[in-house]
Parts: sequence; C-alpha cells; structure tokens
Amino acid sequence: MALVDVKGVTKRFGGLTAVSDVDLTVNVGEVHCLIGPNGAGKSTLFKLIVGLYPPTKGNIFFDSIDITEERPFARVQRGMSIKMQAPSVFKELPVRQNIQIALQGRFSGAERDVEEERLLTLLDLASESSKLAGALSHGQQQWLEIGMALALQPQLLLLDEPTAGMSPEETFKTGELIKSFNAEGMTVLVVEHDMAFVRQIAQRVTVLHLGKIFARGSLETIIQDEKVAEIYLGKTHAH
Repeated sequence: MALVDVKGVTKRFGGLTAVSDVDLTVNVGEVHCLIGPNGAGKSTLFKLIVGLYPPTKGNIFFDSIDITEERPFARVQRGMSIKMQAPSVFKELPVRQNIQIALQGRFSGAERDVEEERLLTLLDLASESSKLAGALSHGQQQWLEIGMALALQPQLLLLDEPTAGMSPEETFKTGELIKSFNAEGMTVLVVEHDMAFVRQIAQRVTVLHLGKIFARGSLETIIQDEKVAEIYLGKTHAH
C-alpha cells in the first residue's frame, strides 16, 4: 500500500533540471532511503515531497490524495512530519519545553505529561530535560528535533540527512532510534548518503543520479549493484 506516490515529477530551475521524470513509491510501514552522490537531486526531491517547491511537472500523492498543489502546512496536517538537515530547536528554552511545545497541538493535561516522558525516554534525553536545548551536543539536538517531529504523531516521518555532523556512535544510535519507531508502525523516508547508516536502517532504497532514478529495490539488491558502487566511488579502474 503506497503512502507516498511521486509520479513523473520534474523540477527545473531556469535552465537546470534538478529532478527529471522521477517516480517514487514509499509504502506504508517501511523505512525507505533515498540515496545518491552529491548533486543527485535528493534534497530537491525531498523538498518537492514536503511542498517547499512546486514541481515543474508531474504529481505527488499522499495516502491516495493528490497533494501536488498543497502548501507544506497542509501536508503536515495530513500526517507528514519533517526534520530538515540543520537542527531548528528552540535553543534558549529547556529540552522539556521544546517537547511540550511540539506536543501542545495534539495532547493536553495528563495525556501530554505521559507522552512527554515517553519521548524524553525514547530519545535518551530524560536526564538532560532541564538543560537549555542550545547546551546539548549536536547529536542530542538532532534527536530532540526528531522527537519534536514525532510529537505530531505523523503517518510519515521525513528525515533529511539526519546524521550529518554526527560521530559514528551517535549515527548508530540514530539508526536504532529510527528502527524503534518504525517497529511501532511509523513509515520513514530518509535522504542520506552515509552507506553504513543506510545499511543499518533501510528496507528499500531508491538511488538518484543526475536527477534521475538510477536504481531501486531492496537493500541487498542495491548493495550488490556494481553500477551503484561506481557512481559512489567513481569509475572502477582496471589494474
């Protein structure tokens, strides 16, 4: 069952075609990674899905509804929640208050308190909850923002390079976090180029190259695809 269905989407900026006739399906309940070398069009496609850019042509469906013309906030109301690359937490407020702000649209009273504790524990931030968000490490700020995105109880969580700037330990922990809420039924679309992280979390993978779909399939198929290794590592040289 497709939750996101991108059909024949192209995005041009003046003379540059950043995304060219792309089809992408994200199924309910999967962790889907969108990968590719720098300049492949990953971030542009991500911004098309969340509504930050209108496509030049093509259509985008969410839960079988055509959302091609909808603004980002309308997509959020339908059940998308977005975490962009740079953390945008409220740095001058305590960690707990960041979570409270994120929860206020969905919960109130005792229910909100329960959900707040659940998220702080899930993110491993319970012991840091009274600290100012700006005093957290880079990795912890990223987790806090993922928690704020989860507070909306979305059908689809979209993460743009969530491990950028993280240590290997923090990256691994982020992967385990994503797997834990996927196990509870959350559908996740991740834009990433760290292959070790993709191996840790992905169930299905779509590879973009020069704005077009280059390969797609299960993680195993993609890992074994020599053409994919080639675009990542440059041409293979004969010895």
